[in-house]
Amino acid sequence: MAGVLICGRFRLDLSTPKIMAILNVTPDSFSGDGLLKQRDDILRRAERAVQDGAHVLDLGGESSRPGAAAVSEAEELDRVIPIVEALAGWGVPLSVDTVKPAVMTAAIGAGADMINDINALRTPGALAAVAASGAAVCLMHMQGAPRTMQDAPHYDDVVAEVEAALVERMDAVCASGVVRERILIDPGFGFGKTLAHNLGLFRALPQFAALAPVLVGVSRKSMLGALTGQPVEARLVASAVAAALAVQSGAVCVRVHDVAATRDALAVLDAVMA
Repeated sequence: MAGVLICGRFRLDLSTPKIMAILNVTPDSFSGDGLLKQRDDILRRAERAVQDGAHVLDLGGESSRPGAAAVSEAEELDRVIPIVEALAGWGVPLSVDTVKPAVMTAAIGAGADMINDINALRTPGALAAVAASGAAVCLMHMQGAPRTMQDAPHYDDVVAEVEAALVERMDAVCASGVVRERILIDPGFGFGKTLAHNLGLFRALPQFAALAPVLVGVSRKSMLGALTGQPVEARLVASAVAAALAVQSGAVCVRVHDVAATRDALAVLDAVMA
């Protein structure tokens, strides 16, 4: 679904796919790339991501991997806000991956342009925090909570149920005064889903893209490990292929760890599909 995403200080042209670079300001990212209290390293990684072609930087101060422990509001603020402040003048949209309304408000005040919420603004106060701003929001589907979501995920019809849940959240967000041009949706690969669920959702991406602009995040995830047999550090090829397939199926944004490889995969896709 082409168009423009109103993203805080920016307007993103969705007629060409956008790469969102993951910057984990945590010690316990599933992918092993977390950077905690190493400001210069985080800024260097951000600089490299932009040089490699990232269109958006996505900062996360709390791991959402299966089994992850919760982080206090104060700790998440301490992790994320100084980095948002440091990056706010770089001329690239900043997204903050959080479920906490206080973190959302502080991040937007510090210069964040998007909130990426795995809980789809269901936390009390989250919807109001985004509605009061000009920030974009990514509404993700998740069954359960990070600590237990992979214990026994079940759906009667995963595509229909995820679609219905996302439509309900979009309607709620729009009813709060947020225009649709500020909204992305994410089917939530790996968040309360089995491999079969993930593959079903991936095949249904054109259906989701007909609802709203779609963000896909499968980079280095366990579904790729299950398909390839590769450990997390050896999933670059699978991640780049999955990103290209997602874009081919209608995604307007891919959230990735490996920006340069994704950029090259999308360049090949663009040339072949031209």
